[in-house]
Amino acid sequence: MSYDLFIFAGEVSGDLHGEKLLKELYGQNPDLKVKGVGGPKMRAIGMECMIPMEEFQVMGFLDILSSLPKLYKKFKRIKEEILKNQPKGVVTIDYPGFNLRMANALRRKGSQAKRIHYICPTVWAWGKGRISKMERSLDHLLTILPFEPDLFSKNKLEPSYIGHPLISRIGNHLYDPHWNKDYGIENEKQILSIFPGSREKELRRNFPMQLKVAKEIQKDHPDLLVVISCSDEKLLPLLKKEGEDLLIVKPKHSYELMRASHLAIATSGTVTLELALHHIPTVVTFAINPFDVFIAQNIFQINLPYYALPNIIHEGELFPELFGPNLKEVALHKKVQEFMLSEYTRTSCIEKCKKLKNLLGEKDASKEAARVITASLHQ
Repeated sequence: MSYDLFIFAGEVSGDLHGEKLLKELYGQNPDLKVKGVGGPKMRAIGMECMIPMEEFQVMGFLDILSSLPKLYKKFKRIKEEILKNQPKGVVTIDYPGFNLRMANALRRKGSQAKRIHYICPTVWAWGKGRISKMERSLDHLLTILPFEPDLFSKNKLEPSYIGHPLISRIGNHLYDPHWNKDYGIENEKQILSIFPGSREKELRRNFPMQLKVAKEIQKDHPDLLVVISCSDEKLLPLLKKEGEDLLIVKPKHSYELMRASHLAIATSGTVTLELALHHIPTVVTFAINPFDVFIAQNIFQINLPYYALPNIIHEGELFPELFGPNLKEVALHKKVQEFMLSEYTRTSCIEKCKKLKNLLGEKDASKEAARVITASLHQ
């Protein structure tokens, strides 16, 4: 059966982006026929699934190595499927190691399908050599950070900033006004929240120190309530291991906790941008062992002035960040205490957060991506 568009998403975050993108594409093009690789969310929308996304999920260096033969077979199968059916366009979502190779393979085989990649790899952090490869193999690049289009030559590749998906996700979130009653939290209570991470390894490395410092701050400010956000209920046993009396908020109330917080301690990741868009002063941590620091700086040449996403977008310190060897208990205590004691420091941070939202703009990423993809198919 012929179809208009092939979409590939190889991980959970890609399935989430793909679901929203498909809703918009079908809304703008009711007769659009789509086939591809996706997870349960994309399949539920009605996309014809060639291979389930779950077969592409690998984690860790050893897991990737052992999975290479199977991944190569799937790569070849997808390439042959696209070359045989010649859809108008191929949209790949994130998963750059696989997807950028696919785009290049299709180009070399003379595929006439428009090759569109959604979510730019972090070429501004490492692997700048990928820029020229992307310019050769892609027709269109959809970026979610406003500075990314300027990294590419407009004569070779057409990059479009479509807005960050968090803008619409937060804007459309229906906040539960009574969420705090589930946890016995009083209204107007001053909260120091901890967002320890979404992966087991980062939680193990960061949470013990985050919690210890939070409790020390609480001793100096007895009215302060320490609340922990759980990003995945599978991580609950690890969180409770640090203390049975901890006040832990479920994943569904993550945004409610953010909005109610006076300040936060967070492990570096997307959550720091979510906190910034909620205007919550935050200290960012990222524990990494010395060997990993050496590999990052000397092998991958990752040596940025800032590593937390809000700081990268702001191009300066919006949130204090303590990475690797700079993450010490004394330093973390000092940075958190500054937000507690200095109203100027708090206010200055909040104002920067408001400006950050202006930098990201008001675009709905999924709607804009669907519009750009539709226009590209009709060119």
